[in-house]
Amino acid sequence: MENKKIATRESYGNALASLGEEHDNVVVLDADLAAATKTSTFKKAFPDRHIDCGIAECDMIGIAAGLSTFGYVPFVSTFAMFASGRAYEQVRNSVGYPHLNVKIGATHAGISVGEDGASHQCNEDLALMRMIPGMTVICPSDDIEAKAAVKAAYEIDGPVYMRFGRLGAPVINDTPDYKFEVGKGVKVIDGSDVTIIATGLEVGFAMEAAEKLKGEGISAAVINMHTIKPIDKDLILAEAKRTGKIVTVEEHSVLGGLGGAVTEVVSESCPVPVLRIGVEDVFGESGPAMELIKKYGLDADSIAAKVKDWLNK
Repeated sequence: MENKKIATRESYGNALASLGEEHDNVVVLDADLAAATKTSTFKKAFPDRHIDCGIAECDMIGIAAGLSTFGYVPFVSTFAMFASGRAYEQVRNSVGYPHLNVKIGATHAGISVGEDGASHQCNEDLALMRMIPGMTVICPSDDIEAKAAVKAAYEIDGPVYMRFGRLGAPVINDTPDYKFEVGKGVKVIDGSDVTIIATGLEVGFAMEAAEKLKGEGISAAVINMHTIKPIDKDLILAEAKRTGKIVTVEEHSVLGGLGGAVTEVVSESCPVPVLRIGVEDVFGESGPAMELIKKYGLDADSIAAKVKDWLNK
């Protein structure tokens, strides 16, 4: 695996700047967090198309909604906790309900926010956003995929929620045959005993776990499910039929996110056992990002151990 690590929030900022060069109708709104969300990169290149709304996330969503009705394509940016939590009503009623062309770039998602603690570690956003009718939900795994997601979001006519992280993620999609397509998962490792479906930061850890399991005689396939909604039902069902056992891994609550979406698919069309690995029904805590990843069982060793124990049962 490529050792180079890049936080997807960095990728988001760079992708916005590139998109701004290609399309003059792209505008970026921020809630006093341009340095943290990396929209400062866009601001430096296109100061006239960057709007700092201050610490007023709900107002920011409303402004973006208005701009979209005049032909602009607004990308609103803030921490995931504020985008999906504080501004949920505005996202639902001002963007989702009228199906406006607003893109949400939510950074600092999951427990890997680290020392900022439980108040900022949003582990509920994927569940909240996929519940909004017509909302596309994307959780890229690395720098390459994050940049592709931003470009794809621009092409979609309607609201899009993109989840980015603070912690550096290994670059895993730097292959000649890599292709990003909204709604289509990517098989990154083939295997025959069990299928691990991961999203975001956890794709890299899932790949490491698969290598560890291989050393113990367990053949694990790994799917990069970068789009949570619309979910790739065909790929999920094909893997359910092929291996008969599915594990989901996400830096998000086990309730309502990737695990929820996958179990909904298999329970309706091809019931197989599913193990959901993620943050259990608890809040996070303050601490170094990687220590939290390990404590909450989301590192490669923990994933491998959980999968092995589950298969043995």
